[in-house]
Amino acid sequence: MKKYNALHRAVKLALTSTATAGLLLSQGVYAEEAEKTVVDKNVEKIAVVGSRAAPRSIGESPVPIDIIGGEELGKSGNTDMLEILKGSVPSLNVHTNPISDAASLVRPANLRGLPSDSTLILLNGKRRHRASVIAFLGGGINDGAQGPDISVIPSIAMKQVEVLRDGAAAQYGSDAIAGVMNFVLKDASEGGSLIVRHGEYYEGDGTSTEVAGNIGLPFTDDGFVNLSFQYKNADATSRSTQRPDAQAFIDAGVTGVGDPAQVWGSPEINDDISLFGNVGLDLTSDSEFYMFGNYSERDVRGGFYYRNPNTRPGVYGGNIRNVNGTNTYRPNDDDPAGQAAWDAATPTILVGSLDGYDQQLNCPLVEIQNGIPDQSALNSLTAANCFAFNQAIPGGFTPNFGGNITDTSLTIGTKGEITDGTFKGVYYDLSGNVGRSESRFFIYNTLNASLGPDSPRDFSPGKYIQLEKNFNVDLSKGFDAGYYSDVNVAGGLEWHEETFEVIAGDEASFKAGPLTDQGFGIGSNGFPGFQPSAAGEYTRRNYAAYVDIEAPFTEDFLMGFALRFEDYDTFGSTTNYKITAQYNATEDLSLRGSVSTGFRAPTVGQANVSNVQTNLSSGVLVDSALLPPTNPISVQLGGKELQPEESSSYTFGAVYSFDNFFFTADYYHIEVDDRISQSDKIELSDADKATLKAAGVPNVDGLAQVSFFTNDFNTTTEGVDIVANYTDELLGGSSTFSLAYNWNETTVTKWSDITGDFKVARLENDLPKHRATLTWAQDWEKFAMFTRVNYYGEYQGVHVDYDATAIMADTTVTVDAEVSYFVTESITLSLGAQNIFDQEAEKLNFTQQSGGIPNNNWGGKYYETSPYGFNGGFYYLKATYNF
Repeated sequence: MKKYNALHRAVKLALTSTATAGLLLSQGVYAEEAEKTVVDKNVEKIAVVGSRAAPRSIGESPVPIDIIGGEELGKSGNTDMLEILKGSVPSLNVHTNPISDAASLVRPANLRGLPSDSTLILLNGKRRHRASVIAFLGGGINDGAQGPDISVIPSIAMKQVEVLRDGAAAQYGSDAIAGVMNFVLKDASEGGSLIVRHGEYYEGDGTSTEVAGNIGLPFTDDGFVNLSFQYKNADATSRSTQRPDAQAFIDAGVTGVGDPAQVWGSPEINDDISLFGNVGLDLTSDSEFYMFGNYSERDVRGGFYYRNPNTRPGVYGGNIRNVNGTNTYRPNDDDPAGQAAWDAATPTILVGSLDGYDQQLNCPLVEIQNGIPDQSALNSLTAANCFAFNQAIPGGFTPNFGGNITDTSLTIGTKGEITDGTFKGVYYDLSGNVGRSESRFFIYNTLNASLGPDSPRDFSPGKYIQLEKNFNVDLSKGFDAGYYSDVNVAGGLEWHEETFEVIAGDEASFKAGPLTDQGFGIGSNGFPGFQPSAAGEYTRRNYAAYVDIEAPFTEDFLMGFALRFEDYDTFGSTTNYKITAQYNATEDLSLRGSVSTGFRAPTVGQANVSNVQTNLSSGVLVDSALLPPTNPISVQLGGKELQPEESSSYTFGAVYSFDNFFFTADYYHIEVDDRISQSDKIELSDADKATLKAAGVPNVDGLAQVSFFTNDFNTTTEGVDIVANYTDELLGGSSTFSLAYNWNETTVTKWSDITGDFKVARLENDLPKHRATLTWAQDWEKFAMFTRVNYYGEYQGVHVDYDATAIMADTTVTVDAEVSYFVTESITLSLGAQNIFDQEAEKLNFTQQSGGIPNNNWGGKYYETSPYGFNGGFYYLKATYNF
């Protein structure tokens, strides 16, 4: 039963009354003026992204662009930029990741149903570096994705966010298959704001507190320094039920079993700080200097799978059994009959000898009776100088996985117009930037079984570091070609270097201890440390040249042409093009469209990383090794050196505007060939294990599966985006109504067994095919109100990445609301809630069975693919001071 205190009830009552006072609508994508030529709130927003010519209004753009203003970003009760954008852009999906390995540290986002690294992220128009975290357990769509960490960007630092919903690799290079997001920093030289926000879920957990600030300062008489910070903490959540096996141990009197033994919920986030700075200075009347960057850091800690003391090989048993003085090993998967005989025999626990391998046979045999080790035999181990982990950790254990994530960047450049000489009239932009992401991993409450009773319980398995450098030269000039206005010709060069570094973990996290030969597992259980042999730097460089032309043939007809050549020192070169057009059919109606090709280069991390993961296979917890695609085992199983993904896409749509009404509708079609993703988990044979041992892979006997990155499947994605916006003076105040709708459908058109049928189902069905948001924002002299309705169509519910749990979940509607009171011109108090009616995620179908295993065997309540999360309603209080 939910725990509501008086404040919960009061908040819910107040916001429900507000939300039901009128139409409940979605967040608009046109909230704050990005740039004004006159003092008129209905002037269209100006976007920089999508064109190399002068910035143009979104209504005149030949490609679809959303603009979310800084004020609108601040109206969300969530402090995570991913969640804020999800409410504004229906084609963007973000999942709450409970037990998802590194994906719980840096959450991936999906624009138009494509993985997170298929959307290019820009900061002030410059390429943003990707995160060092690779989403090894990415929920099908993001398996193996390595995109930028958007969550470090605080909303208070934003002037606006521009979302280009169109392929743009011919303009910006790799990754822009689904589209481009450009985060534009504030550039005011005066004023500022301070925000304090506090909230928690209706369940009484997940309490979060945020303090954020922004200030604009003059930089001499001709420049500005704009600084922002955000600091927040968030408690973990739990949407769990007790596992049946853990409850059975409790009922039998076994100590040390948690309740719940395994937690499904959002991770705990501590000391999450982001500092952003933006500097501009006019050097002359025709040139300026700019510099911007950030420092961000946070600590994240979340749950892992419970280790049942009767079923965890290499720790408690399952691999080796001492029977009548003979070491007996469990047969491998090639011997089903032998496995059946093993399982039918009297179960025993794994007993180790502290005197060494030769003395293991002298240790007492400890049988398991009714799920519990024979206590008298267990008590006799010490006298024989033997041991079992059942003595110290009789109830099993549940590791916690976490990390320290740091993200830094710096961009310096100059831009302006050449006013004399041969290049008179040429606009230039020269810049260089560097970005670095470091992920230091931790795993707590586990052990390195091969070290025996001397094993520590906490480990640092190592680090990943992503370092990127970019240098750009961009030039543009208008030429009189006898058309309606000048033809803009742009061109440029780019040099890019990407380095992925693996740093070894502490010795105990990977060491093969003295009990290795006795059947005990090597390395920190759940996430073995990176060995020194796996450590190293992997670097790739590439350069690009592009040309971009925009020609306004008449007052009503505009066309654009872009061509980009890119050469990589690994897989070679690629050339891509884009053609855009816009035609004003009437004064109020214009038609637009584009045709383009694109690509996404494999990341250096995807091409070189190796790792060991813990995942469920047919209901059993097993260790799975991720190997580089060129590893001998990978090659033997079908792996090849990674090649770039290649895409082709087209869009067409219409823009209609009349007085205070603005409407756009766009259809898109994206085909991606040779998509890069993590392969299906492939069972290891004895021959495979022998090859792995020869290659120096640790703990091979404890590995059940391997996977690798591969170009293995093709997809076709199509959809429709509809955006409508209407403003008027109603109810004695200013009203804005906004609608945004997206239909998106992905079809896997080619794949092999390396990808597997279940992953195909996840790619096609995990995300809702229909999403919509509808908003009413109302402003009065002393009050403001904001209500949003979010619609989510059917989606595939999946639990523990296991195909037997999958169902089709129902359509859902959630409601968000916020009311604000303007205490003074400077102080605003706000009360709000997300999912105000506490709509639950789709509950697990506990009756569904596969091999006799019910879906709730792993302690969850909800399918974690819920597009609106599984934590339920969240309320918050916010105070804002503007100066």
